[in-house]
Amino acid sequence: MSTLNIFLIAIGISMDCFSVAACEGLVTRSPLPRHSNRQTTTPLLMAIIFGLFQGMMPLIGYFAGSLFTSFTERFAPWIALVLLGYIGGKMIYESFKPEKFDTHDGLSLRMLLALAFATSIDALVTGVVFVPYSEIIWRAIGIIALTGFLFSLVGFIVGKLAGDHFHFNAKLIGGIDLILIGLKIFIEGIIK
Repeated sequence: MSTLNIFLIAIGISMDCFSVAACEGLVTRSPLPRHSNRQTTTPLLMAIIFGLFQGMMPLIGYFAGSLFTSFTERFAPWIALVLLGYIGGKMIYESFKPEKFDTHDGLSLRMLLALAFATSIDALVTGVVFVPYSEIIWRAIGIIALTGFLFSLVGFIVGKLAGDHFHFNAKLIGGIDLILIGLKIFIEGIIK
């Protein structure tokens, strides 16, 4: 498997990271936490965690190999649908609250980890693809992690710039987007 193929796979599985990070950029007031007693996200922290999950999950998928392939393929779409649907639904619900709740200072670490897990389920399944290519697994993991990091960072920045220049109900749009990502992962998983 060539480096170009690995990079194309990395781009494909990082698109969810980009979308989720862009949604978070839309609804985050400040890129830095305002309250020191509350764990909140920054663009860099989000990108690091998303990148780590994007790299870690294919490695787990690779090591699990064919032993857990049927389980992962069977339940991964449901896991992504439930997690992203819940988070998106919560955002949509909160979008109908008064204007002062439309933005926030960042996600809690727990919510960030849940998003990172949900957006990296595709990466877990993708790890099985590398089983016949054990000589390149570490290079592949590095490329996938770096791509996930970059796409998340750029996604957050794009969302932040769009949110600063355009005034619309970002939580509603972000929630709908997360639900659509969950449905996309679910449909792709069911069709396979």
